Amino acid sequence: MSTSLEALEAQVLKLAPADRSCLLERLIASLDVDLGIEQAWEREADRREAELESGAVVAIPSHDAMARLRVQLAR
Repeated sequence: MSTSLEALEAQVLKLAPADRSCLLERLIASLDVDLGIEQAWEREADRREAELESGAVVAIPSHDAMARLRVQLAR
């Protein structure tokens, strides 16, 4: 490991756990950049938002969705 990397690591380890976690998420995201995939997710998010706004689908609270999933998984 290079000295500059070691110095950076030492600085990062001084951060609060929440800040280190946020930095980790950003670093991982920076490695996974695939514009095609990002654009596909953006289109999917737009499609889902349009369905909600048009009334084609109805949103349900997350606790209801999780309860339904638990019932299905218990079968």
